[in-house]
Amino acid sequence: MRILALDHGTRRIGVAVSDELKMIAQPVEFIPAVPYAAFLDRLKVLIREKEVELILVGMPRNMDGSYGEAALRVREFITVLQETITVPIKVWDERLTSKQAERLLIEGEVRRQDRKGKIDKTAAALLLQSYLDSLTLMENVPGRWHQDL
Repeated sequence: MRILALDHGTRRIGVAVSDELKMIAQPVEFIPAVPYAAFLDRLKVLIREKEVELILVGMPRNMDGSYGEAALRVREFITVLQETITVPIKVWDERLTSKQAERLLIEGEVRRQDRKGKIDKTAAALLLQSYLDSLTLMENVPGRWHQDL
C-alpha cells in the first residue's frame, strides 16, 4: 500500500506517491482543480491504480506557523474530499514546498515554460518526502520498542 500526496492549488493540484516501502516519494502528475468532478474522477483512478492507503494533503501555513486564507481553502477542500473518498486523509505542513520545487527545477535547468506543469507535482513530492522522512525518524528514535513480525 502507498501514500498519495496532494499539493492543493486553485488551478492545479500536484500529485505524488510513495513507493510500497514508504521510503521514496515520486512526483506523478498535476490534475486541473476545475472542474472538481473531473479532478475527483482522476483521483479515484489514481487511488485504485496505486493502491493508496492514505492521502496526505499539504496544509499551507504562514512562516510564524499561523493559518491564513490558503489554509481555509485547503480545509474546505478536505471537507468536500472526505464526503466522497473513503481513504483516510491526513494534513502535513507544506511551508515553502512550491518555492523549493521551483528552485530545484531552476537548478535542474528546466525551461521556464516546462516548469509550470512540474512545480505542482514536485511540490507534492517534497511534501510527501518530508512526511516519509518523519516516519523513518520516528522508527529510529532511541529507546523506542519495535517488534518484528
